[in-house]
Amino acid sequence: MGLEALAPRSRTHQPCAACRMLRRRCDSNCVLAPYFPGDEIDKFAGVHKVFGASNVIKMIQMVEEKNREDVVKALVYEATARIRDPVYGSSGAIFQLQKMVQELRMQLESTKAQVLELQQQKDQLLGILLNVNHLDLLSPVDFPLDYDDSMANDPVKFPVM
Repeated sequence: MGLEALAPRSRTHQPCAACRMLRRRCDSNCVLAPYFPGDEIDKFAGVHKVFGASNVIKMIQMVEEKNREDVVKALVYEATARIRDPVYGSSGAIFQLQKMVQELRMQLESTKAQVLELQQQKDQLLGILLNVNHLDLLSPVDFPLDYDDSMANDPVKFPVM
């Protein structure tokens, strides 16, 4: 009976990832519990490694409650970036993204220039085509009446190569 009486109480409040990792008792007033559920221990491990648990608690407590979730997301993002790149952290990732955006802008401008050039070529070709269509192509071509086609059939006068 002793174990059955403890089971419902242990299910009501699972320790958060921070308390599990720090091996301390997690009570209902734990500042970290709403942001680091027990099954997301890796998320807290990174934040703890970069900032330390006491600093994280201080940063969370400094912010209004309505903004705390955003602060924790920013801390997790920065910690993850700082672990990946200890020197530049998220600044390195931001720099790389800005560089990619600049390269894509240059590609876009180049593509726009190519499209404009192709449109101009198309317009020129359409203009030539319209000018050719305006010529009277349906009228018979006038050949001179004194044309002698005997040379075309005579291999001596018109040798085939």
